Amino acid sequence: MMIRRAEERDIPVILQLLEQVNMVHHRARPDLFNGPATKYNAGQLADIFRDDTRPVFVAVDTEDGQERVLGHCFCVYEIQEETPLRTAIRTLYIDDISVDEKCRGRKVGTALYDHAVETARRTGCYNITLHVWEGNDTARKFYDNLGMKVQFTSMETIL
Repeated sequence: MMIRRAEERDIPVILQLLEQVNMVHHRARPDLFNGPATKYNAGQLADIFRDDTRPVFVAVDTEDGQERVLGHCFCVYEIQEETPLRTAIRTLYIDDISVDEKCRGRKVGTALYDHAVETARRTGCYNITLHVWEGNDTARKFYDNLGMKVQFTSMETIL
């Protein structure tokens, strides 16, 4: 398995993975997530792939000389400017991480996360952050097992 930056040729598979992610969220929170759907279209993905402030990584395996995308990790660099209240930090935010349902349990997600950590270190980030929706217990357990800690909790009252 190899991790590399996503390329336009990866768009069809990434769209399928985004739909898989959407359906996890839809099943957990149908009041918030329509399904099946994707958060980006092909044109938006092509634009994101060219944006160095929003790196997207894919895990690929090579079978019979053909690359197969196993998962992706969408990242965004965020800058917290110094204020009287907050210190200045650079964060690598993981906007989306997904492993194809057929490839889970093969450490693909761990490889993608480790690559994001190394990228964050190499580019001078203070931390890595991400959000996990309540009800996505598998993802929560995965991130807990990686050693991630809760930074803050967002709460709601449905009216």
